[in-house]
Amino acid sequence: MNRPATITPDTAALAPAPIVPASIAIITDAWHPQTNGVVRTLSTTCDVLRRWGHQVTVISPEGYPSMPAPTYPEIRLALTAPGAVGRQLAKIAPDAVHIATEGPLGLAARRYCVRRKVPFTTAYHTQFPDYLARRTGLPARFFWPYIRWFHRPAETIMVATETIRAQLREQGLSQLTHWSRGVDLACFSPAAPPPEYAGLEGPILLYVGRVAVEKNIEAFLACDYPGTKVVVGDGPARGALAAKFPDALFLGKRMGAELAGCYAGADVFVFPSRTDTFGLVMIEALACGTPVAAFPVAGPIDIVTDAVGALSEDLTRAIDAARYCDGTECAAYAAGFSWEAATRQFLAGLAALKEEHTVSLAAAPAF
Repeated sequence: MNRPATITPDTAALAPAPIVPASIAIITDAWHPQTNGVVRTLSTTCDVLRRWGHQVTVISPEGYPSMPAPTYPEIRLALTAPGAVGRQLAKIAPDAVHIATEGPLGLAARRYCVRRKVPFTTAYHTQFPDYLARRTGLPARFFWPYIRWFHRPAETIMVATETIRAQLREQGLSQLTHWSRGVDLACFSPAAPPPEYAGLEGPILLYVGRVAVEKNIEAFLACDYPGTKVVVGDGPARGALAAKFPDALFLGKRMGAELAGCYAGADVFVFPSRTDTFGLVMIEALACGTPVAAFPVAGPIDIVTDAVGALSEDLTRAIDAARYCDGTECAAYAAGFSWEAATRQFLAGLAALKEEHTVSLAAAPAF
């Protein structure tokens, strides 16, 4: 049985932003051309902030030399000279500094802010200990010391769900604030399915996201449930999975209306990941009227209610139960998640920094 969702969608999503425009620097190692939930969250948040009049500068791998991440060449790791990120921050002199990721750029920004006593906020977007455990074979506990060390100096740590908040509290990180996610309802809504769905044996079971080992897609493809399994997305595991599961349909990357059609034409959206902190694709699927089946882990356990999906350690059982959910209820539930509401939460996390701890970065030397 599903646990009640602890996320309450904000139905007053379109209210004006009640905050004076500010200069905000966001430092992230995850950025275009990557396609994932972190990039979509950050880029959409930036769009909303700018629409509200805020001046947003993103310090990303763009403009820096980079190298492919070990075991994941699609992700580029920025190579920065000592002090380069600090010089950018000093030049910008923003009202608030937000470090979004724990990679090389985030590390450089953290180092500069700690040394110069510049307050900053962070976010916990990815279950890195579990993610790295899947990729290295080492226990997740080996990686938690770095996560604790990285986030401890932050004024606030933004988290998307109550489950992640509890997990970080157990790790001794208590300065936590809520930052949810949204969905573009103009794009993701019930629509015509893609032509590739024509003639497929039903029910159509869909996965959308990176095709990588940490997403646990094999658990979905291996589950014994009739119908057709469809995978939308790309990544380093696609070739091996396509060879191992020849009956599954791999459609590659889809964007915009094409992606919405993939969601809308499916009978159940299956989310097999155990390492996500939220799972943005789940509310995209729900907005298209497609119920969700998932494991009872962080992300799904905070979002999926009995009315819009099913959770079980037996994924086949979850899929079967989700098929009884009403698509209209799914779409109505997802309509409560907006990027405007999520962005107001982001700004609220920065408000204490702006009001109480603003430091003039322009006055701080870069070295």
